[in-house]
Amino acid sequence: MALLALIAFLGGVVPACVWLVFWLLEDRCEPEPKRYLFLCFVLGMCATLAVYYPERFVMQFFSGGLLLFFWAILEELFKFAAAYWSALRTRVYDEPIDAVVYMVTAALGFSALENTLFLWQSLQGGDIIHTIAVGDLRFMGAMLLHTLASATIGVALGLSFYKPAATKKFYLYVGVVLAICLHALFNFLILQGGSGTLFGVFLCIWVGITILLLYTEKLKIPGRDYC
Repeated sequence: MALLALIAFLGGVVPACVWLVFWLLEDRCEPEPKRYLFLCFVLGMCATLAVYYPERFVMQFFSGGLLLFFWAILEELFKFAAAYWSALRTRVYDEPIDAVVYMVTAALGFSALENTLFLWQSLQGGDIIHTIAVGDLRFMGAMLLHTLASATIGVALGLSFYKPAATKKFYLYVGVVLAICLHALFNFLILQGGSGTLFGVFLCIWVGITILLLYTEKLKIPGRDYC
């Protein structure tokens, strides 16, 4: 049992850390303090547990696509809260690109524990092939989706970094709404669609990630060496 738990934990955390390293390379010459990144990642994992009961609560009132929409709202708000309380409200948030870094870190922490729990359930069933398939699907799908949605909020925050407080709030609201809509839409398509639909969804997620990477380049301060 302990071995299965370890395998599930590593299967959830290691892929998330691989993605995190990739995103941290965007800020490698002006890296964020490791303790804040670690705290953000851990709070992202805690958000997975914290959102469990609110999600169960809304299940009493909604179902289908509407339920997926409310789940998306809860998960995006909890991930944002993890990034906000760990770093975005502190003085380490001192340049536009930091918003993306911490939002992605929180999202990957959230996804790491979420994937761990899914893999643990599959391993308990004794179906190793199914577990591998679930791991691959969630690594390619859910983890990218969480990253895309949270990075959208991060980009919105970054674009408003030097703007007045009222404008910052507006950008934040827009970013959160976009993240929720993306999250809910992709969840609905993944659950309702066949293999062809899944391929199209994953392709759209990759395109979205690429667009966000381009926007991330715009958040870098001109003249500063980001390697």
